[in-house]
Amino acid sequence: MPPADSTLDRQELNRARALLRQPQEKASALPALGAAAFMALCALMLATAMVMAPPTTLSHTVKDAAP
Repeated sequence: MPPADSTLDRQELNRARALLRQPQEKASALPALGAAAFMALCALMLATAMVMAPPTTLSHTVKDAAP
């Protein structure tokens, strides 16, 4: 038994469904870009502090102690 032919055009029906769909919002890259810039700035500030900090001394300052 052959399938019944429909009077509806499949392409037009798909087009109508596509037009009725709600448009989806695109995700913004601004928050991720801001976080990356903040982390880069923090890394540069830490590197600057490490370069400018005086070296630590691990030796004892009392060398000539009376016995």
